[in-house]
Amino acid sequence: MFTRILKRSSWIDIIISIIFILLGILLIKKPEETLKAISTILGIIFVAMGVLKLIQYFTEDKKDDYLLVIALVTVIFGTIVIFASNTILSVFKLILGIWIIATGVMDFQITLIWKDFKSPSCIISILFSILIMFVGIIILINENILTTTLGIIIIIYGILDLIDRLIFMKKVGNYIINKDKVS
Repeated sequence: MFTRILKRSSWIDIIISIIFILLGILLIKKPEETLKAISTILGIIFVAMGVLKLIQYFTEDKKDDYLLVIALVTVIFGTIVIFASNTILSVFKLILGIWIIATGVMDFQITLIWKDFKSPSCIISILFSILIMFVGIIILINENILTTTLGIIIIIYGILDLIDRLIFMKKVGNYIINKDKVS
């Protein structure tokens, strides 16, 4: 069961890596349109969540004032997001940088756990983990990073993470085979 969960989560991580690669390509090919689309989509999601909370507030018998406040703040925030794509880029870079660093740290930690299997791909995984963390740091510290550069960095991250996930899946497969041989 544990190995099934590992494999499923690895496939989800691979899909996320591919999404990052596609997002990076879009940021390179059509930076303004991509940023506007991201802002619009996020804004619409927040406005919709706020409207749903408003409906919930007005349809429930027991009125919770915090629900009304959350609904109004979410609608206002969503509206701001729709019309402030430059601000969204800054927030997006912050979230993206933190996400990438966290992924690199987790990959590094997992690689250290798997190093006991004396896999030759362990050093490659460690290097990829460090490179992934480095890419996240670049995104965070460089405030003037161009959208195209951000797209390139996102593609690099996606490719490195994709390779790292494939190596991880191979390690899990080898672990299962070795475990079955011992049993």
